[in-house]
Amino acid sequence: MNTFSLRIVASDKIFFDGKCQLLVIPAIDGEKAIMSHHEDSVIAVTMGEARFQTEDGTITKVLVGKGFVQMINNRAVLLVDSAERPEDIDVQRAERAKERAEEQMRQKSSIQEYYHSKASLARAMSRLKETSRHHH
Repeated sequence: MNTFSLRIVASDKIFFDGKCQLLVIPAIDGEKAIMSHHEDSVIAVTMGEARFQTEDGTITKVLVGKGFVQMINNRAVLLVDSAERPEDIDVQRAERAKERAEEQMRQKSSIQEYYHSKASLARAMSRLKETSRHHH
């Protein structure tokens, strides 16, 4: 069985480092399959699903961000800005986090507006006091 070494490196972690039989990556012009003894090359990777098959035949799916794969001397390195197992990405959790962040932004701006208008009001009140003092 022909294998090659594969390292999947994301900006925050090494996702995989070991031997595999096959790597399929999302390239700009469609999926590309890389097998052992693939010609030396560098291929741009776009966001999407990559999969690789390890020595024992297990297929692992990984959602990758942008990056590239480099194949040199039967060693592949997949460098991407992110690599996650699909089951690790809980879509609803991500949605909730997004909503929370948006709500915090709204609250923050309304608090700033409140203090801003409170300060404007205080300035206006002190001006009124000043003018009323001068007119008596």
